[in-house]
Amino acid sequence: MGQKQQSTADPTAEPKKRRRVGFFNLDSGIEAKDCIKVYLVSSKEEVGSPDSFCIDPVDLNSFFDEDGKIYGYQGLKITIWVSSISFHAHADITFESTSDGGKGITDLKAALQRIFAETLVESKDDFLQAFSTGSNLIGSMISSGETLKLKASNGRVTDCNSDLKAAISDVEVVRMVVGKTAAGHLYSRLIPLVLLLVDGSSPIDVSDPSWELYVLIQKKPDQQGEIQCRVLGFSAIYRFYHYPDSSRLRLGQILVLPPYQHKGYGRYLMEVLNDVAVSEDVYDLTVEEPLDYFQHVRTCVDLSRLLVFDPIQHAVSSAVSRLKQGKLSKKIHIPRFMPPPSVIDDVRKSLKINKKQFLKCWEVLIYLGLDSVDKYMEDFVSIISSRVKDDIIGKDTGTNGKRVIEVPSDYDKEMAFVMCRSLVGEASDVQMDENQTNQEEQLRKLVDERVKEIKSIAQKVSGHRV
Repeated sequence: MGQKQQSTADPTAEPKKRRRVGFFNLDSGIEAKDCIKVYLVSSKEEVGSPDSFCIDPVDLNSFFDEDGKIYGYQGLKITIWVSSISFHAHADITFESTSDGGKGITDLKAALQRIFAETLVESKDDFLQAFSTGSNLIGSMISSGETLKLKASNGRVTDCNSDLKAAISDVEVVRMVVGKTAAGHLYSRLIPLVLLLVDGSSPIDVSDPSWELYVLIQKKPDQQGEIQCRVLGFSAIYRFYHYPDSSRLRLGQILVLPPYQHKGYGRYLMEVLNDVAVSEDVYDLTVEEPLDYFQHVRTCVDLSRLLVFDPIQHAVSSAVSRLKQGKLSKKIHIPRFMPPPSVIDDVRKSLKINKKQFLKCWEVLIYLGLDSVDKYMEDFVSIISSRVKDDIIGKDTGTNGKRVIEVPSDYDKEMAFVMCRSLVGEASDVQMDENQTNQEEQLRKLVDERVKEIKSIAQKVSGHRV
């Protein structure tokens, strides 16, 4: 077998270049929340000032691509100013360089317009000029609305503390019907703040006249001595028809602007809404998916009214007396200590508090009646635990409080079930783990959270040391 002949290299030929393997530097992107700052400013002097009020948006990432990231920029910094005078916005965008790292270059202008729409002003000079040209904008918008005053309830003025009275001394609430006044135009200016600050929010339909805006306004003189109207917050209420000749009010959105939060304005706005519901004799006032903090404030407001509502005092005393009689935690079936149907109806008719909300308040009323005495707390917690379990087992699946639960069976899997019905008939939003041990742990956690919430509310409304 002959050997394979090797070719003789040409000494004059240029050496071949070696191929090198390179790795593409894929752009990992930057989260919107890490490069964007949003400031709420009330004058052109505050624009760019280190003392400007920085607001903390709920979720900026949701406005940028599918994964919430911005791509194609190095050293990106976006500063957004929002005017609390005209609610125009301006974005100052700076970056070192741009390059397509595999996922393109994010269109920042289009992304920001998804939030701010027509309120976004491209020119900084125009934005600054709007502080003077738009100084009377809010005043002109609300001029066609109806000014509402906080009324007396059952012969007594609402029990505002001194701090709240001081906070509301120079504010008023203006009601505007969407579609009939400038309410739609005003709301369109507020939409960006709703999107940024209210979790899971979406704009209301400004063409639907069933929506009403309740705008919290503060009137103060400006540097020239002219009265200027500032929006401190607002709520959007939907008015439903209720057979045969009434209506129901549902609170869809409520927002107090960040600089004015924790000063009593939210409570004042709720007090006015309660007054409207009572004075117009609507069927009831409900809230659409309230967030935890708002629900806390709402319950405190409603409890202040219930504590001086005579028609329920006997029922509360009776429930407290029965609770003090025995060791409920040792019993197989623990009673719910529900208020009588007539009491639930009285509260709805007179105070316009719906059943679901009243039952939350009822638990706090019982706790207040026990005066946080330790020897009663075990039984009280047992009642809360029983209610939480019943609500979860009776989770509403579209069958009016009924729930079909599959159980193990060796006979016929499709025929093995138990149907349960909640005693209250209210739906629960809690998703329980299928594991029995995990279920018990989750139930304990829910009960602990509810008891903690009850104690916190009781302390707020009564000053008790709990």
